[in-house]
Amino acid sequence: MLQSTSECALLFQQFDWASSPLGPVDGWSPELRTLVDVTMNSLQPMLIVWGPEQIILYNDGYARMCGNRHPGGFGHPFRDLWYDIWDQVDPIISAAYAGHGTSMDDIEFIMHRNGFPEETHFAFSYTPVRDPTGAVLGMFCACTETTADVRLRREQVSERERLLRIFELSPAATAALTGPNHVFDFANAAFAAMIGDRDVIGRPAAEALPALAQAGLITSLDAVYRSGMPLTAHAMPLMLETDSAHTRGKRLIDLICQPMRDPSGAMAGILLQTQDVTEQLAEEEHRNLLARELAHRLKNQLAMVQAIVSQTLRSAGDITSARRALGDRLAVLGAAHDMIIKGGANTSTMAEVVAQMTQVHDDKLAPRIQVDGPPLRIAARPTLSLSLILHELATNASKYGALSVPSGRVQLNWDLSGPNRDRVEISWTEHAGPPVAMPQADGTGSKLIKAGLSGTQDCQVEIAFHPMGLHCRICADLKGFESEH
Repeated sequence: MLQSTSECALLFQQFDWASSPLGPVDGWSPELRTLVDVTMNSLQPMLIVWGPEQIILYNDGYARMCGNRHPGGFGHPFRDLWYDIWDQVDPIISAAYAGHGTSMDDIEFIMHRNGFPEETHFAFSYTPVRDPTGAVLGMFCACTETTADVRLRREQVSERERLLRIFELSPAATAALTGPNHVFDFANAAFAAMIGDRDVIGRPAAEALPALAQAGLITSLDAVYRSGMPLTAHAMPLMLETDSAHTRGKRLIDLICQPMRDPSGAMAGILLQTQDVTEQLAEEEHRNLLARELAHRLKNQLAMVQAIVSQTLRSAGDITSARRALGDRLAVLGAAHDMIIKGGANTSTMAEVVAQMTQVHDDKLAPRIQVDGPPLRIAARPTLSLSLILHELATNASKYGALSVPSGRVQLNWDLSGPNRDRVEISWTEHAGPPVAMPQADGTGSKLIKAGLSGTQDCQVEIAFHPMGLHCRICADLKGFESEH
């Protein structure tokens, strides 16, 4: 009857069908004989359930799905093979015997086919088999075990979810763009914060963030998608809406565009990782400016010492008092220099920073720098900047301004300002000095003064060269002025 030499075909030929409810093979119906021939010669797992006793025949493909219940289940009732899942199988086989076919792309069972419980998945179809009169003789099933595919899909979903959790927790602003139109599929909290918490998911990048198109970045994304080659950019200027009120501002962005491929290797999208480096670059520039100023001051230390010595000797009545005054002033100069290097670690109030400057540049017996202002605390970073600025203003006044002549004087005031008194305003005004003229170019000192106070978010510096004397006004946010970062 069979031409196949498969394991189940040999098992079929050796089976004692005469003692089976199906009886000798010679007495089988044409429908059953045809199905057996098709089943045993097929590479796809196939099952035949026949007669009122629901006797089963299957091929090698189905035998592999039976685990250690093969070959014991061959030629016996269907229920005896799958007794552990019969509550799920019985309604389906009963429907087939009632003439109703069933097809499922995925059905889940907890099987004990190998002696332990395991989750399994199958795609199958149960088809009733009828005789010429329409009576149901049995059922034919073509099926495929999909357990490995389901596990793989779960692992892929789990891996995607794990990656999304990693990206969500990443401090770098990260987004995933899919398709040739770069549709936002994912954006983490850092990315949302960078763009002002705008809703971009499901929208093409050019539509969701027009600033990307204005900066030419959409063209770059197109090139990455076509070529599959990554793209990096440093300090790219972008006009972004950086808060929920859609306040626009120029930001400098570091950018990495990494191609993403599907399992077949085809381009699927782009992983976008960005970092706002605006403040970082501004801080680096400010540090470089301070470093240049420190170098400038180191070169002028001998000149300053010489000036202190000359001033001290001119006003001292005798050598003992000159030695004492000179030692005190040189100690103050050293402390000021240490404070500049250490970033103001030992200074905590406005009065202390001002006092340190006046000790170096003013005369206690005949003071010419008049100060006035309320108690204010200063954080370390603005302390460094303010110390440098005040020393620069005093040095310039001693060389060219009000402090370079006996009649000159300086008024240094500070106070809180603004409608909510949330800003600090510092005023340096020179009087009765030589005529003042605006310099043709800014020197290192002028650049330092105009750089403002490090650590503050909004600092404005105004320098006016009035004929009667220089005036410098510094206005900054109080929170940055007082808070440590």
